[in-house]
Amino acid sequence: MSTTSSFGFQTQHSPKFTTGWWPVFFCLGSIVNNLIAKTESDNRMLKIFSPVVEDMGFEIVRVRLVDGRSKLIQVMVDNSSGTINVDECAKISTELSAIIDLEDPYDDPFNLEVSSPGIDRPLTRLTDFEAWNGYEAKIETIEAIDGQKRFKGILAGINNEEVLITINIGTIGLDFNWISDAKLILTDDLITETLNQQNKFNENDFDEIEQEVLN
Repeated sequence: MSTTSSFGFQTQHSPKFTTGWWPVFFCLGSIVNNLIAKTESDNRMLKIFSPVVEDMGFEIVRVRLVDGRSKLIQVMVDNSSGTINVDECAKISTELSAIIDLEDPYDDPFNLEVSSPGIDRPLTRLTDFEAWNGYEAKIETIEAIDGQKRFKGILAGINNEEVLITINIGTIGLDFNWISDAKLILTDDLITETLNQQNKFNENDFDEIEQEVLN
């Protein structure tokens, strides 16, 4: 089983933290993150895709426009139960392809890739940190907090707008708006829990890709 552990369709067309009883405060001004869509182009795609995906009963986890020899639009989707399958990714890909043809956002050919978040999924919404309470994760902040930008530990839920994570010095709180990247770490416990959430698990679902040219 691949450690990327995702499946989908590709269509070608410093802040504060607290530990124990001793709060420590840092200030990054008005910095605010957007883990779902980081750039202006990402946000444009998010605005186009969100109504379609939500009407189908799914959620967008992340959108990325990747430049290269050809442009690639990556759309990561899920449902409320975390059990999206490859057939559902295919249906979403078909609907989004139709919207892209209608909106015609780019002159050059590009690929559309619709996929599940995978087992070691990115954490892009505040609710993700609550949902995966008790599992190991890596978090990176926009700027250093007391000289540290990267944190690895066990998620401990949320407190208002803070993400709680237990690291070697104890449980600390990181303001969600100052997180630049976060994802689960692939562990045996995480794999077991993810597979338990699936009604039917088929290893062939992972990393399955279909391609079709978008002009």
